[in-house]
Amino acid sequence: MSTREEIRRPSRALPFWMSLGMIPIAMIGAWFGGWTVVLMPLYGWTLVTVLDAILGLNEDQPDTSTPDEELFWYRLITLIWFPVQLVTIYALIWWVTHTDHLGALETVVLFFGVGVISGTVGINYAHELMHQRNRAERGLADLLLATVLYSHFRTEHLLVHHLWVGTPRDAVSARYNEGFHRYFVRVLRDCPRSAWQAEKLKLARAGRTMRHPSNPFWRYAALQAAALVLALIVGGWVGLCLFLFQAVVAVWQLELTNYVEHYGLTRAYLGDGKYEHVLPRHSWNAEHMASNWLLLNLQRHSDHHYKPNRRFPLLQTYSAEEAPQLPFGYPAMTTLAMIPPLWRRRMNPRVRAWRKRYYPQIEDWSAYNKGTNPMPRGSV
Repeated sequence: MSTREEIRRPSRALPFWMSLGMIPIAMIGAWFGGWTVVLMPLYGWTLVTVLDAILGLNEDQPDTSTPDEELFWYRLITLIWFPVQLVTIYALIWWVTHTDHLGALETVVLFFGVGVISGTVGINYAHELMHQRNRAERGLADLLLATVLYSHFRTEHLLVHHLWVGTPRDAVSARYNEGFHRYFVRVLRDCPRSAWQAEKLKLARAGRTMRHPSNPFWRYAALQAAALVLALIVGGWVGLCLFLFQAVVAVWQLELTNYVEHYGLTRAYLGDGKYEHVLPRHSWNAEHMASNWLLLNLQRHSDHHYKPNRRFPLLQTYSAEEAPQLPFGYPAMTTLAMIPPLWRRRMNPRVRAWRKRYYPQIEDWSAYNKGTNPMPRGSV
């Protein structure tokens, strides 16, 4: 276990700042063009995966009693990221629409890389921030999500996913044998209305309607509209299209991650609309060092669902006896998920072993596979 004295050292927090390395790489691509525009995706996936292979696993267990004030250098990267990302997106929109040395293909690849920044890093940092009790941090999460036009994710994640993960109510709990591409279409269709329904139910309990000013969808719409208008002002219609493209890339990466995190893992149905409590075994865990640096320990996902408000440097890991383990970090696993036959070959045996280990009493898994078990009581 890491002591509080070890955790508070700035040198321990420094690896989690590796996301900043994407910014100068983006600028290099914008300035030089050519093959340099592919450096950003290579940094986010290939380099991190190679580092995972070299550095191995991190099984360290931080002291969970460490107070927030001793986590300053960890928290700071999440607090400064919004202005960094904002300037990067709009500066690059201005650059490519006011210069002519980048061809169409170079521009598309460059903004694919921008989507890597806003998705791999931006949405992940928004996820860390939205779980905190501090209103300023939650506000930064809203601003980050507006830059990828996915503001409803905050509602869906906090009011649906964490309550109903592993049940039919949670759209982003990927079903056994469900390929990513089919899953992606389903999630894009179901999550916005799921989030709307969750807020409607929450407001109804307080005797309010969706027209009430406290409905966060008003804020979501205003922030997203501002992001779109700013892109139009900075880069015209081309700039607006580039902004939309990076947002799509970012959302695609988020949902790839969601797909990997819970694929095939379900909570046992107990009857009468009741499901077992969320346990570490209902999330795939990964201890790979470099990818956890880039993703703020998101791969310690079992503990995140056990303690959603726990800040990322304090997340615990679990043994293979307590939680299912991924063979690689998220960058490699999300790449694998894009090829469903290879994904199934690697992951389906793991899901079947998980079922045999934890739920030998369940003989018929068809309702779990199709997501047709009854909705949890109180979820709709």
